[in-house]
Amino acid sequence: MAESNEVLLEAQLAVVDGVVDYRGQPAVRSKTGYWRSAWFIIGVEMAERASYYGIQGNLISYLTGPLKQSTAKAAENVNIWAGTASLLPLFGAFIADSFLGRYRTIMLASLIYILGLGLLTLSAMLPSLTSCSTQSQVILFFISLYLVAIGQGGHKPCVQAFGADQFDEKYPKEHKARSSFFNWWYFTMVAGAAATLSILTYIQDNYSWVLGFGIPCVIMIIALIVFLLGTMTYRFNIKDKDKSPFLRIGRVFVAAARNWQNSLSTTDIEEECDGLLRSRQSSKQFNFLNKALVTPKGSKECSISEVEEAKAVLRLIPIWATTLVYGIVFAQVFTFFTKQGSSMERTIFPGFDIPPASLQTINGVAIVVFSAIYDRIFVPLARAITGKTSGITMLQRIGTGIFLSIFTVVLAAFVENKRLKVAQEHGLVDDPNATVPMSIGWLIPQYVLFGVSEVFTMVGLQEFFYDQVPNELRSMGLALYLSIIGVGSFLSGFLISLIEHFTGKDGHESWFCDNINKAHLDYFYWLLAGLSVLGFTLFVYFAKSYIYNHKSVITQG
Repeated sequence: MAESNEVLLEAQLAVVDGVVDYRGQPAVRSKTGYWRSAWFIIGVEMAERASYYGIQGNLISYLTGPLKQSTAKAAENVNIWAGTASLLPLFGAFIADSFLGRYRTIMLASLIYILGLGLLTLSAMLPSLTSCSTQSQVILFFISLYLVAIGQGGHKPCVQAFGADQFDEKYPKEHKARSSFFNWWYFTMVAGAAATLSILTYIQDNYSWVLGFGIPCVIMIIALIVFLLGTMTYRFNIKDKDKSPFLRIGRVFVAAARNWQNSLSTTDIEEECDGLLRSRQSSKQFNFLNKALVTPKGSKECSISEVEEAKAVLRLIPIWATTLVYGIVFAQVFTFFTKQGSSMERTIFPGFDIPPASLQTINGVAIVVFSAIYDRIFVPLARAITGKTSGITMLQRIGTGIFLSIFTVVLAAFVENKRLKVAQEHGLVDDPNATVPMSIGWLIPQYVLFGVSEVFTMVGLQEFFYDQVPNELRSMGLALYLSIIGVGSFLSGFLISLIEHFTGKDGHESWFCDNINKAHLDYFYWLLAGLSVLGFTLFVYFAKSYIYNHKSVITQG
């Protein structure tokens, strides 16, 4: 009995390799990390997403309303800001992984975030406080908006990576729980945003933009307090102080480029090249890359682990590139989906109209419901068929969501085409402020379907880019996932600008003219459907040849 008690005590006091607690001491498994820490961090993310979508969700209405911008200009500004906000995590991840660490980066980013939201609230108050010009209000508004983007850029990749860090991938129980963590992370994040989005958009549209911007500021202050409360339970990774992971991988790429150039005329390298063309075995790829790195005299040798890290990053590029079209489709939920709803019948009962942006809540509800279905029903069924721990592989999950997104934009095109026909039948084409006698409920299916696609693609991308990068670059891995949405938003803005230019020439109404009843969003959706089919085809091609790194072997089963 005494011996069993000693064994139990030893198990309870077991420490986790490679991490420390808040005091810098070895982290005890029974007192740190796992769900006890993760729930603090998940709570912080819920609050941050509620704040972010409280701004982004109805941003196009603020730009076309109080700031009096055209529909096309407002959509471009939303896309540029959202794109910037989704690309800045690359910089935030670099700061975290190379210098400050995730915990300190989250702290700093939260303070910048709160400052931006506070100034945003002030910008909405200016017209009633002073006689300042509209131009001054616009300048302060955009400065504030991009401070929010900077804060989000440091917050977003680090919080999720820090949350996943609380699970020990070498410990079977925690490793299995980490896969569920990504599902519940997205579930709670969207649930928090959905619960507040409809309330905030209603306040913004019907009461006060000051209050509508001020509430997210208060929410972020609460989020920072919650994050600090969990400090004593967190696990902190031990960083290699001798060499930054970025410098290690960068050195490999520099050496490879230099040695490749020096060895272009070398016969044995050419023979290796010919061999590679005939074989796709990873061992030959490694031999060739390693030979290119160490063969030329005078070059610095790179270790096998460093070369493998560089190869792991390179393998992600085709997957990243072929999911960009999904990022373009994602951008429409916050712009043209909302604009469609603004011209439709939104009255629930006399005196109460649904804010068009509140339909994004339907998207959130679909994600919340299907996340639970996916984790509790779909995965066990798929596991029984495939024998894989996660049911299906990460890339299969991503591809399924991309496939569903094709049907989302096709459905959106059909609904918009019907809306335009109803406007013509009732003689409302020339009235830009007319309410088309067609229920906003027609838009619900496209929101629901895209929500389901997000459960597959967005959660899959999070886990994939976290799992497949070197351990010390996991913040950067999640930043790469976010950059898909960022670049997708920029590409969406570029497409809108290009189409606006060519379709609006010679006095013609463009696809995005301010009078939405004369516009052709349906044409734009059909274009996106075609691009999505192309992107999906390329994704499947590269996914089939992708070789998961060693960390994924356990996860995939």
